[in-house]
Amino acid sequence: MSCRSIPALVLLLSSPLLAQAPAAQTHSGDIGFTYSLPSDWETVDSSATLPTVQQKVETEATSEDEKKGAACIQVALTARHGTPASVVVVVALPFDCFGQQMTEKDLPGFASGASEGLKKTFDISNPVHGAYVMGSHNLWIERATGNLKGHPEVQYTVETVCSILKKGAVCWMDMSADDAALEVFEHGSVTLDGEAPAALVPATAFDKKPS
Repeated sequence: MSCRSIPALVLLLSSPLLAQAPAAQTHSGDIGFTYSLPSDWETVDSSATLPTVQQKVETEATSEDEKKGAACIQVALTARHGTPASVVVVVALPFDCFGQQMTEKDLPGFASGASEGLKKTFDISNPVHGAYVMGSHNLWIERATGNLKGHPEVQYTVETVCSILKKGAVCWMDMSADDAALEVFEHGSVTLDGEAPAALVPATAFDKKPS
């Protein structure tokens, strides 16, 4: 299963962060996860723009699943740091709203759909994939080089990490302008379904090829 409403929402929400002022922050999701970033990362309240973005995505959706995904998506965190800005967006899809229960077999399709949508905003090259386990959860990861379309002067590392939780699916999407920002994103402490905290991306994340 893929849910292309997630990348569409991420792209529309993340692009304005290059110039948007910070607002109140949140690092937790209703579906059962937490994620932390250092205090010098500025978090942005996207609640005012989310309904407009959802409406646009629903209008452009080509399936009922995409329409339901757009209506149900939650933005748990949007954050930026530095100049040029590195951006992190965390999105969640609650199953009780979506009306479908995903399983681990749905993870590759769901995650690759989210990652694929980034190509609408970035020229992507050199993608590499990985898969790893955190507690009882499988995680899917893609890392690539990206340049904003029309702005080749700034090169980003674009990384997508997704997992399936008991109550929903979640993706962390990162656009890092430098190695320090990428390290912060990957080392951010995460908990999944109340299990022990760990760094979002372990050093061994790309040792095992996804099946």
